[in-house]
Amino acid sequence: MNEDAMIPTDAVVSLREISKDTLDEILALEVTENQRQFVATNAKSIAQAHFAGDMAWFRAIYADETPVGFLMLSDGREKQEYFLWRFMIDRRFQRRSFGWKALALLVEHVKPLPGAKELLTSYAPGEGSPGPFYHAFGFVDDGRVEEGENVSVLKL
Repeated sequence: MNEDAMIPTDAVVSLREISKDTLDEILALEVTENQRQFVATNAKSIAQAHFAGDMAWFRAIYADETPVGFLMLSDGREKQEYFLWRFMIDRRFQRRSFGWKALALLVEHVKPLPGAKELLTSYAPGEGSPGPFYHAFGFVDDGRVEEGENVSVLKL
């Protein structure tokens, strides 16, 4: 049996800091082929986070003790604007509720932040786009298109 299939769908999902000891396994996570055009690699995201200073809050997503994804928040406390900048679940772990649980944890992280009334994100439409997932979670397109991506808002 594939070891990945042994992780139960009711596994405890957590958001964890990435360390030098866990970096390689986070960098190895990948989305499906038709999703690659919609999300940057974790390597690019982590590099961008380091250059963004305090604006980037990023975490690995774990199901029990297995890394299954990555997310990054643009933490705009000065403007009181919070933006889900990156979000991915490895192809082997999609459709198992891990992404939904991780996004719920991110919402709980954002809610107590100064002036947090909504969480923003954006996505490009197309086959493999995360748009339907965001909409199912409760994000609503607000009509803006920025850099070719639809902006979507989740009221907190």
